[in-house]
Amino acid sequence: MARAGGKSLGQSRQQQRSAIREPKASAGPTGDPSASTSRQASTARTPEKGRRGKAVRGRKIAPEARRQAILKAALAVFAAHGFEATRLDDVAQRAGVAKGTLYLYFRDKQALFEELIRNAVSPVMEQFGKAATAPDISPLEAIERFFRLFETEVLGTERKLLLRLIMAEGPRFPAIAEFYYREVVSRGLVIMRALAERAVREGQFSGDAPARFPQLIVAPLLLAVLWDGLFARIDPLDVGALLAAHRELLTGKARKGITA
Repeated sequence: MARAGGKSLGQSRQQQRSAIREPKASAGPTGDPSASTSRQASTARTPEKGRRGKAVRGRKIAPEARRQAILKAALAVFAAHGFEATRLDDVAQRAGVAKGTLYLYFRDKQALFEELIRNAVSPVMEQFGKAATAPDISPLEAIERFFRLFETEVLGTERKLLLRLIMAEGPRFPAIAEFYYREVVSRGLVIMRALAERAVREGQFSGDAPARFPQLIVAPLLLAVLWDGLFARIDPLDVGALLAAHRELLTGKARKGITA
């Protein structure tokens, strides 16, 4: 009897432990246990749905789009802090990428700055080159098109910040100035000199000074950039009128009906 009672007591304890480990499904509001089971299954699936939702929201950005976002952020940070004080951490944060991601595109700060110059200047130089070599456009008209292009695509955009930065930082960082000269200035001078020489031969310029010093042709453009950064809020400059007056100096006469 003792053994039977002991066995019965042991079985009772085992059943209690089993009940603790495996609680019965509670009934739902309707009294149906399956309702609770359904809610548990739904809850178990929720994290998976959340993960899928996050994957959709975090869809990958195309490499070129990410690269352009980095360059846009870099221009803003360089313009605000200068070349020396700019940190790649700040650029990455503004672009919304990890610093490690930034290094997948640019090896260091100077490489980023150089690519920023190429990216900003190449479209302008390409358009200028097409106008300069078009057979049905006179040299003077090509120069006037360049003036308009500079006014809209440089002075009228954030590209002017880059040019301002070159002027300010170039003396302290010769490598930056040398790169800008190779990529932009030297190419522009070759095109401008060829146009000026044609203009002199065709009698469109009053003298040969612009052919000997094509820097004279672009001088008012640099003045406009400096003036915009220093004095625009005090005394705004009418760039179109300035370029029209400059054309008069180059040609020795005013040309009615054509505005720079």
